[in-house]
Amino acid sequence: MSPVRRWSEGMSSDNVKGLVLAISSSLFIGASFIVKKKGLKKAGASGVRAGVGGYSYLLEPLWWVGMITMVVGEIANFAAYAFAPAILVTPLGALSIIISAVLAHIILRERLHTFGILGCALCVVGSTTIVLHAPPERQIESVAEVWALATEPGFLFYTALVLTIVFVLIFHFVPQYGQTHIMVYIGVCSLVGSISVMSVKALGIALKLTFSGMNQLVYPQTWAFTLVVVSCVITQMNYLNKALDTFNTAVVSPIYYVMFTSLTILASVIMFKDWDRQTPTQIITEMCGFVTILSGTFLLHKTKDMVDDYVQSGPSLSTSMSMRSLKHEEEELLIEGIPLKRQDSLRIP
Repeated sequence: MSPVRRWSEGMSSDNVKGLVLAISSSLFIGASFIVKKKGLKKAGASGVRAGVGGYSYLLEPLWWVGMITMVVGEIANFAAYAFAPAILVTPLGALSIIISAVLAHIILRERLHTFGILGCALCVVGSTTIVLHAPPERQIESVAEVWALATEPGFLFYTALVLTIVFVLIFHFVPQYGQTHIMVYIGVCSLVGSISVMSVKALGIALKLTFSGMNQLVYPQTWAFTLVVVSCVITQMNYLNKALDTFNTAVVSPIYYVMFTSLTILASVIMFKDWDRQTPTQIITEMCGFVTILSGTFLLHKTKDMVDDYVQSGPSLSTSMSMRSLKHEEEELLIEGIPLKRQDSLRIP
């Protein structure tokens, strides 16, 4: 029996569907930022730049292609949670960083440092490790079952703890330290994000069952999860935008990815009891894969600083001035709202 066949037989059909959707989501989302960035550059060359209040990009077909691509990616990401556990889907979001980095190097001619290539390799290795040892998806027959899991003492305690910390952060720490301490805004985003992913997964399961012939829209729990999703996403995006507007995107992205993914895995383990269906060896291997992805993500973002250092201390004055000019253009693109390093932060579970 071939290794590929043994591997596919070792995964449930739902996990395979979730895996394909998660990878597709990363491909679409990673590519969308490059296409949108190209559209912004093209629109800015013939009209008023977005960074100074212009909206000429709305008339640029290339920008709309990028936007549609992003929407398709987010839909695929939403659907992935309906088929596979969050411990499999969420870490795979790091693959969008690889897609963007590679496409930026090929299409936008942005320099990809050697250590950036190593970071991409680490993300691939870590993702593969998690995929090979991910737990099977829990078989659920109705949204009422999900509601029962969400109202168990363990997850209720986690939710109460998260809400308490979020309220303390918003009403006490945000006014005093929001503009100076990056962990305040990111803490709110990550904590609320972990709840939103659980609600997204519940809503995805309800829609999956509805499309299969078992209508779940008649249950009040479905609409309760919908309300939680909307509330959490609005709060999450509000404070994420504050973090991106206040601090360096290259710093926000990896910290947010680590906190959001870690808390999401924790919430999934508590609510859906993912680790109850695994051996200690599988759990440890998954954590090693997750740490490998984190290492690759940080390395990818760190290489941006290496490129910036090269720009500031180039081999000659003329080269340095030329590179500084390119860097200035990139910073203007950041103002337009489509930085390469932002895609992982803006991704909604």
